[in-house]
Amino acid sequence: MLDRRQFLGAGALALGAVVPRPAAAATGTVTLGATGLEVSDIGFGSSRSADPELIRHALDRGVRYFDTAEGYRFGAAESAMGEGLAGVRDRVVVASKVKAGARDSQADMMASLEGSLRRLRTDYLDIYFLHSVNSVARLRNPEWHAFTERAKEQGKIRFRGVSGHGSALTECLDYALDNDLADVLLAAYTFAQDPDFAAQVRHALHYVSIQPELPRVLDKARANGVGVIAMKTLMGARLNDMRPFERAGGSYSQAAFRWVLSSPRVDSLIVSMTTRALIDEYMAASGGQALRPGDLGLLARYSALQEERYCRPGCGACAEACPENVAITEVLRTRMYATDYGDEGLARTDYAALDGGAGACASCSHKSCHGACPHGLDIAALTADAHARFAT
Repeated sequence: MLDRRQFLGAGALALGAVVPRPAAAATGTVTLGATGLEVSDIGFGSSRSADPELIRHALDRGVRYFDTAEGYRFGAAESAMGEGLAGVRDRVVVASKVKAGARDSQADMMASLEGSLRRLRTDYLDIYFLHSVNSVARLRNPEWHAFTERAKEQGKIRFRGVSGHGSALTECLDYALDNDLADVLLAAYTFAQDPDFAAQVRHALHYVSIQPELPRVLDKARANGVGVIAMKTLMGARLNDMRPFERAGGSYSQAAFRWVLSSPRVDSLIVSMTTRALIDEYMAASGGQALRPGDLGLLARYSALQEERYCRPGCGACAEACPENVAITEVLRTRMYATDYGDEGLARTDYAALDGGAGACASCSHKSCHGACPHGLDIAALTADAHARFAT
């Protein structure tokens, strides 16, 4: 049996050499559940950009699904999308999101929707998501159901959805499905959360199942005709770490997308598109392609590289570990934006929005979080580093 060091060496490549492939591929179009919406299998995520030119380039490369939110770039992402999609609104599917709270009113929600419509230069959204849900209380708010029904009747939204990637994700998705609160789900789902991947690489990695109920919930969604869109598919997106191991025509990102899109649990995926080169690379994986020789090797190598430094979305094992109530997973998420995505601005903005951040970690002596991560992350060191990076 290979140990982890051997696997990182020759072992991963023994799973198959990457076969060169054409630079471009036919763009895949899929139907999103029972909605009837025709979307590109790879969609444009705008959380990290506000550039209309990127949106137009994505259009040229075949993207037909565009995802944004009122909070992305303080509204600038929506404004850029409105500008970039001017004149082609009838050719694309557009979604936005709102973080409606457990006590928000229909009036609050309608005000948010109308603000998004203005910035997006449109009079309707194809999908409107309840954003980043990690508490059933927000779904239990009867105002959300009443508001979305009213917005549908007024033609301001066509379908409603629920998005999330937190530790209570499966509980929230179950509730949404059982109470007819979602036509579409947007959920964190990477190759490392796929039981099939776990089965194939467990011999080489100290693999711990994350959210073992997620596949069941996604299967339930598909059985009910609810569309499923995957996000967080690149497990931190440290693409440069993988460049030395890639071969011409086959990249880590393309392997990760092929894995997710080949799953019967998923209709499509979204990914942050921040440069023309990345859009070209990502869209080369579109078109209903099967896994290629070498894909599993790239995925397993990346998973091994990230094993002890990546905070898995939806794990939540450390949630109760800190007596000072530091929101560990949220702090580590902001740190990931800087260290993995290279987006210092987004990291600082999101860290500033946390209640107290990781200030308590700077002088912590008890280290109660030690050993709380089943993946071996040194939580105390990482949260203290986040505070040092972003608190000034």
